[in-house]
Amino acid sequence: MANLVEATTNQQFVDALAKAGKCLTVVHFQAAWAPQCVQMNEVMAELAEQHAHTTFVKLEAEAVPEVSERYEITSVPTFLFFKAGEKVDRMDGAHAPELTKKVQRLAVTASPVGGAEVAAAADLNRRLKALLGAAPCMLFMKGSSQEPRCGFSRQIVALLKEHGIQFSTFDILSDEEVRQGLKAYSDWPTYPQLYANGELVGGLDIVKELAESGELQNTCPKAVTAEQRLESIINQSSVMLFMKGNKGAAKCGFSRQTLELLNGTGVDYDTFDILEDEEVRQGLKTYSNWPTYPQLYVKGDLIGGLDILKELKESGDLESVLRGES
Repeated sequence: MANLVEATTNQQFVDALAKAGKCLTVVHFQAAWAPQCVQMNEVMAELAEQHAHTTFVKLEAEAVPEVSERYEITSVPTFLFFKAGEKVDRMDGAHAPELTKKVQRLAVTASPVGGAEVAAAADLNRRLKALLGAAPCMLFMKGSSQEPRCGFSRQIVALLKEHGIQFSTFDILSDEEVRQGLKAYSDWPTYPQLYANGELVGGLDIVKELAESGELQNTCPKAVTAEQRLESIINQSSVMLFMKGNKGAAKCGFSRQTLELLNGTGVDYDTFDILEDEEVRQGLKTYSNWPTYPQLYVKGDLIGGLDILKELKESGDLESVLRGES
């Protein structure tokens, strides 16, 4: 990654500032023996992906003492922020959200946003909100609860199971749009991320602290039955479509045809991707006694699948049914 570098000498540090020019440079004074520095390096790597014009520098504080003394570095991790070679801000300690906010504030540049980009961002936010509320306790992680695909995800899954927390998961490796979008949506740059009732709880360190203090069970909502969860999802929107894929990208022909029918009515609706949640995919078939997808619900009641919607379209009743008028 071109904008994430390591400075092992004073000259390399000076060169990094000079090369960045007027753009923001973030310098992480770290120590290899400090686990919090390792974690913050991961945060910095994520930020480097999002801010291509910002330079991120890792510097071993004890290995380059002249730089550490010049800027009065007494503990690690410490972050200094530079523009045009001048220090403009400082942050002491391992605070991922604060680091993210400082980078966003200091690296901000004006850029025109077109109508298409605004609409796409709004659609993504609606999708993220639906995912956050898909279960009372949602974990966004690498892999699944059965097969975590990184050490941090493995640890948080073990903690939740150890304390009897019922939770659902979303594999952020399966959807780059969600992976990047959720970081901005919640202002939290790393994974895993745990949510309770749609609100961010935090990452692994926060969950560890809650477990140690005995507050984890109170933070995470009490377990709900599968039926209660399905009812909650169905009623998230007055018109709710369970399909393969989402409003922006159908993943089967039946779902694609259903979207075309709904889009032609001008009635607002939300979607739920049953490929992302096996519990919902299987449970909804039994709940509604309807074995196939897509399934459309209006005000909590099942309307049916593609064939039913086609019949309603042909009879001229589709729009009124979607509006709950008949």
